[in-house]
Amino acid sequence: MTLHIQSQVSLKPFNSFGVEVKAQLFAQAHSDDEVREALAYCADRQLPLLVIGGGSNLLLTADIQALVLRMASRGIRLLSDDGQRVVVEAEAGETWHPFVQWTLEQGLSGLENLSLIPGTVGAAPMQNIGAYGVEIKDVFAGLTALDRQTGELRDFDLAQCQFAYRDSLFKHQAGRWLILRVRFALNRVDHLHLEYGPVRQRLSEQGIEQPTASDVSRAICSIRSEKLPDPAELGNAGSFFKNPVVSALLAAQIKASHPGVVGYPLADGQVKLAAGWLIEQAGWKGFREADAGVHRLQSLVLVNYGAATGLQLLALAQRIQRDIFERFGVELEMEPNLY
Repeated sequence: MTLHIQSQVSLKPFNSFGVEVKAQLFAQAHSDDEVREALAYCADRQLPLLVIGGGSNLLLTADIQALVLRMASRGIRLLSDDGQRVVVEAEAGETWHPFVQWTLEQGLSGLENLSLIPGTVGAAPMQNIGAYGVEIKDVFAGLTALDRQTGELRDFDLAQCQFAYRDSLFKHQAGRWLILRVRFALNRVDHLHLEYGPVRQRLSEQGIEQPTASDVSRAICSIRSEKLPDPAELGNAGSFFKNPVVSALLAAQIKASHPGVVGYPLADGQVKLAAGWLIEQAGWKGFREADAGVHRLQSLVLVNYGAATGLQLLALAQRIQRDIFERFGVELEMEPNLY
């Protein structure tokens, strides 16, 4: 057995909120074989298994009575290249932003709008991560996952993943599938997504009229750095709440009393509202109680100022949810997974 299992390990370095909890057992898997060893170890001892990546989408509220397995596999491969479309495969443990930068260095476009998102490659499909008009599903070429029930490997195509807004099959069946590697369809000819005004504005401020994918990445990194705190400096999990999708009727009712509401009509007739706008209008932006708070520049981001517990952060999130529902009739859904 090559898997190194430790007891009573602090998970503070392994969750971006910086919450101090302990794992009963902890190990890092660098290969498929070590993943299988972890599964066998837990099966033999009837022990739960919790798989994590970069820990950027977790809110830990108590010590974890399980084997916590951190995916630490590395490797990036070019699978095919016809001179225009390139399929790239990355291991689940690859850190997301450095992977995006690697693709840009190879002259490949497609992931630039997803620059500076925390986490790992393997976690990206779980949430169908997205930013500035691009989601994983838009560049997805397949993935390989291990069925924790049978131990078999299975390849998934786009349709089988059931991607939706911050959602996927793997989020709904989190206890079954363990993502090992992900494939992306990228381009050697730039097909840039510049629909979002802030990106165009930042490029214009920089005097860039004909941007490259790398230009877009740098602009988005600049914008995100100004809006979102660095987890290494201030504990957070990025956007804590999903942008809620509501009926056109409810959106119209909110607009009647709050003309400045930010909303985006969807093809199905519903409206996606900006959760950050709702939270800011309710007065939560910059709120702090002990070491749990709402970021002063971005109301979608809950922060740990140092010693906040997961339960304190969860209590704050639930207070915000109740307040938004009472004020606007809108239910906010948390993005991070709770443990």
